Amino acid sequence: MNYTFLPSTSLFRTTLLGLCLVIAVSSRLFAAEPVEVRVVGLEGAPLKNVNAALALPPGLVKEGSVDKLWLEHFSRQAESKARMALEPFGYYGAHVTTLLEEKNQGGYALLVTVTTGEATRLAEVIVTIQGAGAAEPLLLEKAASFPLRTGDQLLHDRYEKAKNGILATSRELGYLDAHFSTHEIRVDPKTASARIALIMASGPRYLFGTATITGATYYPEDLLRRYISFSAGEPFSYKAVGKTQFNFASSAYFKSVSVVPDKAAATDLQVPVVITVVPAARRTIRPGIGYGTDTGARASVGYRNLSLFAPGNTLNSEITIAERLQGIGSAYTIPSSQNIETFSTIQFNLQRELVTDTESKLAFLEPSRTTGFGEKRLGTAYVRLMYEQYNVGVESNSSSLMLLPGLRFFQNGYDDLILPTKGWHYALETRGATRSFISDATFIQFIAESGVIIPLPWRLSIKSRVKGATTVIHDPFTDVPSSLRFFAGGDNSVRGYAYKSLGPKDASGDVIGGKNLLQGSLELQRAIFDKWAVSIFYDAGNAFDDTSALKLYQGAGIGLHYTTPIGAINLSLARQISVPDPQLRVHFTIGFQL
Repeated sequence: MNYTFLPSTSLFRTTLLGLCLVIAVSSRLFAAEPVEVRVVGLEGAPLKNVNAALALPPGLVKEGSVDKLWLEHFSRQAESKARMALEPFGYYGAHVTTLLEEKNQGGYALLVTVTTGEATRLAEVIVTIQGAGAAEPLLLEKAASFPLRTGDQLLHDRYEKAKNGILATSRELGYLDAHFSTHEIRVDPKTASARIALIMASGPRYLFGTATITGATYYPEDLLRRYISFSAGEPFSYKAVGKTQFNFASSAYFKSVSVVPDKAAATDLQVPVVITVVPAARRTIRPGIGYGTDTGARASVGYRNLSLFAPGNTLNSEITIAERLQGIGSAYTIPSSQNIETFSTIQFNLQRELVTDTESKLAFLEPSRTTGFGEKRLGTAYVRLMYEQYNVGVESNSSSLMLLPGLRFFQNGYDDLILPTKGWHYALETRGATRSFISDATFIQFIAESGVIIPLPWRLSIKSRVKGATTVIHDPFTDVPSSLRFFAGGDNSVRGYAYKSLGPKDASGDVIGGKNLLQGSLELQRAIFDKWAVSIFYDAGNAFDDTSALKLYQGAGIGLHYTTPIGAINLSLARQISVPDPQLRVHFTIGFQL
């Protein structure tokens, strides 16, 4: 349930300020160390590398007691350790001195003073591709764009990263035998100069051979081969192998999968691939319990049959009982041999929803066809036949019959749909009905939404979402059933306000839903520890009938998040802004919401 109480403004501001400080600085308590190592004369990455090289070995300090002989030996080694730690940055002539002193208050201080001297610069850079890959445009581009050039400071990390990038690209293009016949850096400390010679022998280009699938004899071959992302005769690619592994592993049909290319068995440079799968149980029952502030406590029972009427044709059914939502739904899905993102579905749903000012009883039947266009783009065409009985404010005992055709388009670029750390999505939908064919109203609706997660330094990230919708109608809007009207407020809308509590009101003050919707959110999140995060957020939005009456309700607050394998558990405390008698509201959700 939602918890509402009246706070003092100072309490809320103090809490919000405290969270900002936690996000900005993760403070920790520490005591004086028995041995302090201090490096002067450096900054940035060189300082960090030298500090890492001079980390005290385990055992030198035991239970607060310092092994002095070991420390003196470590002090004598510190000069050479520091010089070696500077070489990756091109400093081969650095001057290092050390001073070990016993501190007055107890313990020891090791002072390491560094003068880097002149940085080593490149007098010559040779990067060459030999063999069959010498005519490969992408490899030639990699060689030509090598990040170190004549006159640049020698930086070993850039050299290694670029070298490994060339090798990875060659193998991704199918040159599995690629190797560097020459890879050397010749340094002359006297002249502070260096020469790079990097010659890659690509070897021949391998192709994909035959893919063999074992362990899933129940399912037809054309159903299984939809998950293979390569064809025989195409250039071999570990990326395609990984995509195939991901496709099989993401399917409900299989419990486990291994995709193994057998290079040793290659003939005529064609690499056979063996795919071994372990089928999942074809019939499963999934009980569940949960809680959300929008729906209240809930319990559910799901049933899944992976092969109803035909192998691979899937039935998913679920019964849900919650405080404010009860329903039963089933979806029968017929996969297409075209690709794994293309399928046909028939859905049937019965549900009852009870919100403060609205009660809805809905039944619908919806056949649809979803087509995958690649790059995580999905398009769906559907026709929904629905009947709804509803009470909205003073509109009691209303009912509506609708035949609602529609189109949806969706694309996402998240790195993970359960626990994403970066990415984006957008969705577009249009739907409508006409009195001239079955429906009790004539209208058309357009809905658009998007979201983005942007990672930032210091374990920070920005999360944002926005949604807008509009209805074009000439009939009285009261002819549109409540499930097709727009409301705002709730966990995934404007926090600080109850679920579906924002929108146009009738003469009695009840929220009855609007023709249009505009809402958005901006959240700054800071990870703390391994599985915890805190956040501050700002939400705004409302449902409305026309722009002249648009008022955006606002809420801001703090959040606590805990990561689990099924998604994040999110607890938010939001306060209403710029309203008389502002209140606090607790919101609780589980999982990532697109």
